[in-house]
Amino acid sequence: MAGRWNLLLLALYLSLVTVLSIDCPEGFGVRKGKCNDVDECDGYEDGEIGPCGENTVCRNTIGSFYCQCVDGYLSTTQTVNFTAGTPATCIDFDECAGYEDGKIGPCGENAVCHNSIGSFYCQCVDGYMSTTQTGNTKMAFQNGDNVTCIDIDECQEENVCGQNAKCINTLGSYYCLCNNGFGLKSGKLNFTGRQEQCEDICMIDKTICGNGTCHRGASGHYCACHAGFTNYGNKEYRCTELICDTFKEMDDVKLQTFQSARDLLIQLKNSCLELTESENSTLNLDGNNLLERLLSAIDELLFSGALNDNKKVSTFLDIVENALRLIGPFIKPPRKTKLSAYTDLELLVHNLPFPKGAVSLSSSSNQTRVGMQWETVAGDPSRYPGFAAVSLLSYANLNDSANGFFQGVKREKGIKGFKINSKIITVTVSNTNTSHLEEPVQITFYHLNQADKNNHTCVFWDSSLDEGSWSDKGCYVKESNLEYTVCSCHHLSSFAVLMAVYDIETKFELQLITWVGLSLSLVCLFICILTFSLIRSIQSPRTTIHLHLCITLFIANLIFLAGISQTQNKVGCAVVAGLLHFFYLAAFCWMCLEGIQLFRMVVLVFNTNFKTLYMMAGGYGVPAVIVAISALSNAKGYGTEKHCWLDLKLIWTFFGPVCVIIVVNIVFFLITVWKLAQKFSSLNPDLQSLQKIKAFIITAVAQLCVLGIMWIFGCFQFEEGTIVMSYLFTIFGSLQGVLLFVMHCLFSKQVRDEYGSILSRLCTPQKKRYSEFSHSSKAPASKSSQDTGESHI
Repeated sequence: MAGRWNLLLLALYLSLVTVLSIDCPEGFGVRKGKCNDVDECDGYEDGEIGPCGENTVCRNTIGSFYCQCVDGYLSTTQTVNFTAGTPATCIDFDECAGYEDGKIGPCGENAVCHNSIGSFYCQCVDGYMSTTQTGNTKMAFQNGDNVTCIDIDECQEENVCGQNAKCINTLGSYYCLCNNGFGLKSGKLNFTGRQEQCEDICMIDKTICGNGTCHRGASGHYCACHAGFTNYGNKEYRCTELICDTFKEMDDVKLQTFQSARDLLIQLKNSCLELTESENSTLNLDGNNLLERLLSAIDELLFSGALNDNKKVSTFLDIVENALRLIGPFIKPPRKTKLSAYTDLELLVHNLPFPKGAVSLSSSSNQTRVGMQWETVAGDPSRYPGFAAVSLLSYANLNDSANGFFQGVKREKGIKGFKINSKIITVTVSNTNTSHLEEPVQITFYHLNQADKNNHTCVFWDSSLDEGSWSDKGCYVKESNLEYTVCSCHHLSSFAVLMAVYDIETKFELQLITWVGLSLSLVCLFICILTFSLIRSIQSPRTTIHLHLCITLFIANLIFLAGISQTQNKVGCAVVAGLLHFFYLAAFCWMCLEGIQLFRMVVLVFNTNFKTLYMMAGGYGVPAVIVAISALSNAKGYGTEKHCWLDLKLIWTFFGPVCVIIVVNIVFFLITVWKLAQKFSSLNPDLQSLQKIKAFIITAVAQLCVLGIMWIFGCFQFEEGTIVMSYLFTIFGSLQGVLLFVMHCLFSKQVRDEYGSILSRLCTPQKKRYSEFSHSSKAPASKSSQDTGESHI
C-alpha cells in the first residue's frame, strides 16, 4: 500500500516537472501539456469593466485581443481598433451633429434628431406627426423603424381661427385669413393661433374711407363718399377730394374760346360732378378715349393760336392739369404714352399696395425728364386712395403764347428781359397736396438755343399772379450747362426754363446821345414855336401846321426825357406811355396834314386853305381816338418792365397808323410833284409861285424822311444784336427838333430875314421906330403876296 502511494507521488512529481519545464509565449497557456490560446476577454459578466475599459467591446484573437467602442461611441484616437495598452478611451458620438441648415439627418425629412448617451432618437417637427402616432402625443422612433413624418392638417380642428376667419393649411403649418369686411387691429394680412381675432374693418379703422362712410357688405366693406369727394367708382377705395371748380367755371365765354374742346369739357364737367355728388357713384369712364380726345383738343388749340393772352393760357393750363388728374385713375396700369403733332405724353399708374421708391418720366424726344418719389405721387399713406398716377405732358408750340409774362421772375442787374429756352411741360400727380413737397421734384430741360452764358432760370406758371405769369418761387437751378438745365422744385405745376437777355453794353453812350440830342431838340423846337407863333409876316395855314407839329414833338420829347424810365409806379408809367403814344401820333398827323395842304395848293385852285377846326380835328382828334380805343382794348399794354412805352402786343397801334400816314403822304407827294411838273411845262407858268411850292415840297419830303426814317430804325429794336440800328434810332430820334429847325427856319430866307431884323433891333435900339414902321408896312404886303400867290396857283 505504501509503495503504491509512493509510486503515485513519483508520477505526479514527474508530471509537474514536465509541465513546468514547457515555456509558452504571451497570450498562450499550457493545457494538457500544450500551449493553447488564452481568451483575455472571457470571464467578465454583464456590467463588469473588461480589459478594454468602459463602453468598449473586447475582441479575442490567437495569442492576443483588441478593443472596439460599442455603438454610439467613438475612440479618442479616432481609430476603430485599439489595444488596452493605448491611452484611447471611448466617448459618446453625437449622431445628430452636422445636419443643420435644412440637411436631412439620420431621422429623415420633417423630423428632428435627439442625441443620447451612446445612441439617439427621432421625433417629428411641429406640424408633422409620425405614421405610428395615434394621439396628440409625439412618439419617438429610431432610424430604421420604417417610420416617416406626415403633415398635420390643423384646419381639421374645430374653430382653430376663431370667428370671421378661414383656415388655410400649409405643409407643416397653417394660417388664418379674415373674411371679407373683417381685419386685424395689427394691420397684418394673416395670423395663426388665438393671439388676434378678426373684427369689422369699419370698427377697427374709422378713417378707412377717408371722407366717406364705411359700410360692410357681403363682399366686404365699401365706402359711400361725401359730397366733393370720390373713390372713382372703386367702392373699397378711400374717398379723396376731387376739385371740379375749373370745369364748373367754364361759362359760355370760355367755352367759346375753347370751342374745339367744348364737348370734351362738358363731358369732363358732368363726369366730375357725378363722381363728387353721388355717394354710390359707379361711373366707369373710358380713360383711353378721354385721353385721346384731350390731346386732340390741345393740338387744335395750339394750332389755331387761340391762346393769345396770359389769362387764356392760365385757363388752358388749369384745365389740362385737372383733366389729367381726373382721367389718370381710369387708365390701366402701368404705363400710357402718346405722341401727337403738338403734345408728348407719358402717364404712369400704380394700384395697391402703397408704392415706394423712385419714379422717372421722359418725353419721347428726350427734351425733358422728370424724377421724383412714388411717395410724392401717392401722398400721405394714411390717406392713400388705392391708386397713384403721375403724368408728364410736353407742348410743342406753347412758347409763343406764354412768352413775355415774366412779372414774377426776379431780374438781376443788367438783365434786359427773358426768353423761354425749353419746351413747356405740365407735371401732374394724383396727390392733391403738392403746394409744398418735402422731397423736391427734379426736372431736366434741354435748351432750345444754346447760350454762351450760364444765365438760365427755372420757373413755373402761376395763374394767380396778374392773371397768369411765370414765377421762380419754389424752383431753383440745381445744374446748368450749355446743353441742359436741371431744375429742383418744391411744388408741381407747369414748368419751363428761361434764358436771360442782357442789355447792350453801350447803354451809357446811347443815354448820353439821347440826353444831349433831346436837349438840343427841345431848344430848337422852342425857337420854332416862338418863330411860327410870334412872327406875323410868315404866318399861314402851312406855318400853323408847322407850329402844331413842333408843339407835339416838344411835349413828346419833354415827356420822354422826364418819364420814359419811371417804371416804379405802374399807373404813372401807363399815363406816360399813353401821352407819348398820343403826341407822337399827333406829330405824324400834322405832317400828313401838310402833305394834304400841298396837294390842295397844287391840284386845287380854289379853297386851298384848311379851316382851323378841321385841322385840329385831324391833328389831335384822330390820335386821341386811336389812343382811346387802344387803352380800352388793352390797358395793360401801356408800360413795360423797362420803359414807359407800348408793349409788343400794342406797339402796332402806333406803327400801324404811322405806316398809313407815311404811305398817304408819299402818294400825295407823288401826285403833287407830277402836277407841279405839268405846270412848269405849261405855256404861261407862274415861275415864282411854282418855285416857292417846289421848295415847300422838298422841305416836306425831307421832313417826312426825318420823322419816318427814325421809326423805321425803331422797328429793328425788336431783334437782338442790332447795335447799329440802336445808334441810328437814337441819333435820328434825339435830333428831330434840330433838323426841323434847320429845314423850316434856317433854310427859309424869309425867316432868316426876320431873325436878322430882330437881331438888328436888339443890337441897335435907336433904330427901333424905323424898324417897327418897316416891319408893320412890310408884313401885310408879304402875307398878302403869299396868299395871293397860293390862290393864283
